[in-house]
Amino acid sequence: MYRVVRVRAGQRYALEVAFADGTSRTVDLSSRLFGPVFEPLRDPALFSQVRVDEYGAVCWPNGADLAPDALYKAISSDPEPSTILAS
Repeated sequence: MYRVVRVRAGQRYALEVAFADGTSRTVDLSSRLFGPVFEPLRDPALFSQVRVDEYGAVCWPNGADLAPDALYKAISSDPEPSTILAS
């Protein structure tokens, strides 16, 4: 199981994500912020409130979250900044 240890909101709905094993990458969520849970993250003020929860998942105050395993898989298989499917 992978754990996110640090996350920071970047520009244009990107996240800078770092994992416990030292892997880090920028993840582009700009084309994936739709649906009732993720669409509110289009508000930059809410998007910037991203944090890591006690389980190592990326989350926001409105209940949106990203599983660390899916994030790790997306960034470890892609040498470029990743666009992931929000889960």
